[in-house]
Amino acid sequence: MAHSLKIGLQASLMVFGAICTTACHDANDTGIEYAPEMYESIPYEPLRQVTANTINPMGINQRTPPVGTVPLGKLDYYDHIPKDSVEQASRRLTNPLAYTQENLVEGQTLYARNCQHCHGEQGDGQGPVGQKFKGVPNYSAGAYKTMNDGHIYHVIEWGKGRMMPHGSQVNPEERWKIAMYVRALQLGEGPDGLSKMVKVGPTSAASDSTETSDSSNQSAVGEAQAGTGSATPGQGNTKATNGTAN
Repeated sequence: MAHSLKIGLQASLMVFGAICTTACHDANDTGIEYAPEMYESIPYEPLRQVTANTINPMGINQRTPPVGTVPLGKLDYYDHIPKDSVEQASRRLTNPLAYTQENLVEGQTLYARNCQHCHGEQGDGQGPVGQKFKGVPNYSAGAYKTMNDGHIYHVIEWGKGRMMPHGSQVNPEERWKIAMYVRALQLGEGPDGLSKMVKVGPTSAASDSTETSDSSNQSAVGEAQAGTGSATPGQGNTKATNGTAN
């Protein structure tokens, strides 16, 4: 009798232990791994971290790239012109793309997606944001109508005044195409100026490497009369400055 009771108690304990073990089991736990090197790489992998790395700083596999490292395929993103050197960009940067119908139409699409909410469909600063905050320039007025491709490209990349940088949002080729379409808006005819710009082609009026001058509207090339009032600052009917000098 005692023997049977002992066996019964042992069986009950085993069943109880199995129930407790099952109830506390983590569903994500794979259990004991046999030959774990079949699952986990012995050499360090930069994009996977299993245990602390005893060699690299901070114990991580991936190391900080050396200063000046350029990611693969990103060489064109760096023109080595400081963000506050728009005049230098105007002189040094030249649009590598031709003023074709295809490039200008794509530039128009990119402009509508990234710029129109501030600068307006006509390029007159009358976008929804421009109407609210005022001071957004009119591309066909004052010094803005003489900005060349390099100037526009640089401002897209780094921003200027209240305009934030867009270099992370549009790649270099897209920046050039937007610049081309802005040149069409400088004609003062809105989107209708696109066809005329196609006819002009890559001449001094379309893709020059130096900015044209307009002595009646600007005091110095590239300065865009920073700090001075514009008669029509974004057509907002209010007196405002054209931004601040960098």
